[in-house]
Amino acid sequence: MPSIIIVGTQWGDEGKGKVVDFLTESTDIVVRAQGGSNAGHTVYSDGQKYVLHLMPSGILWPDKRCVIGNGVVIDPIGFLGEVDGLLDKGIQVTPDNLRISHAAHVVFPYHRAMDLALEARRGDAQLGTTGRGIGPAYSDKIDRCGLRMNDLANTERLATKVRTRLAMFNGASEGIEAPDLDAILKDYSAAGERLAPFLTNTVTYLNGAMRAGKSLLFEGAQGAYLDIDHGTYPFVTSSNTTAGGACTGSGVAPNQIDQVIGVCKAYTTRVGAGPCVTEEGDFSDRLHAMGREFGATTGRKRRCGWIDVVMLRFAKMVNGFNSFAMTNLDGLDGLDEVRLCTAYELDGERMETPPLDAEDLERCKPIYETMEGWPDDISGAQSLDDLPTKARRYLDRITELVETPFSIVSVGPDRKQTIVAPDVLAAGK
Repeated sequence: MPSIIIVGTQWGDEGKGKVVDFLTESTDIVVRAQGGSNAGHTVYSDGQKYVLHLMPSGILWPDKRCVIGNGVVIDPIGFLGEVDGLLDKGIQVTPDNLRISHAAHVVFPYHRAMDLALEARRGDAQLGTTGRGIGPAYSDKIDRCGLRMNDLANTERLATKVRTRLAMFNGASEGIEAPDLDAILKDYSAAGERLAPFLTNTVTYLNGAMRAGKSLLFEGAQGAYLDIDHGTYPFVTSSNTTAGGACTGSGVAPNQIDQVIGVCKAYTTRVGAGPCVTEEGDFSDRLHAMGREFGATTGRKRRCGWIDVVMLRFAKMVNGFNSFAMTNLDGLDGLDEVRLCTAYELDGERMETPPLDAEDLERCKPIYETMEGWPDDISGAQSLDDLPTKARRYLDRITELVETPFSIVSVGPDRKQTIVAPDVLAAGK
């Protein structure tokens, strides 16, 4: 199998975890290259539900290797809780199947305190962060005052750096209760000792593996429209969630990547604040009543709307998708009609790609194309030929509008409920 980057094409929650889990069977190493525990991937395997945050989905396959790259920010306490949860379920987690970059930055309690305080101070202009300290940890990284995973392994260096950073925090955070230094040192030293066997130079490890003929699968977190540069700023995350971020966050050069697959839902969802052009309350209520569209990390209801082809078109431009993987097509079962947003209208002007300004995007109105829906339950479909004709037409129309084929179509949460177009998936560059 070639080396592939998986990218969400919307605002995250597209079902990337399932797509990665499905493709892992044919790959050697699964890589997480950006984001933190603000991401949540839900995977169903043999009737068991797994919710993963920092851990790559490939950990569920006993013969695969996983890597957490330098572009990730890690809360070691929370991560060890995730590890222990997997161990309790019989999932192996050892230095043989998991490597963690020594250069990945660390999330501390003062990052979480700052995250919550900043969000509260925004009042009605809140961004909808998860409050897990991800943004402040990335801020420290850019400000060059952050700590990295290799700092945890040296008790003396850890104490010196945390003491210095905590003094900076206390001097700039009036009204925010300061975390306890002794508690931090105790907890993080213990975590560092336990995680030390997993730390390595993952850049060398990954490039050596590729030279040895191993294939890599890059597990994107969040989605293209949460990218710090190309997303709906300021309602974005603090890392590069697009395909380029997989390279900088892992140290694997772009010319070593064979394919980029964009994952999209059959409709659009968003969690938190920010514009969502196709959002509709009735459509959201329908999906929530079906037990769908609740955040894997926060449990919050997702805002839902019809599929937004304008978003897909721009996401393809930025990421260079070779194909799409669509999830949740079965979520449209039973509708008399389905709609596709094919363009926006802003101040009387038709737009084929989204405006860069979030306030302008908020004012955009969707231009819809309506198609017939299908009454059928498609959850048992095993091939594209098994799908109802009207469902096939829906897929074909999206392919036509975005000029990109579908390589994977998901019709349910289980691995087995996955339809593959082998000729598309094998096409490569």
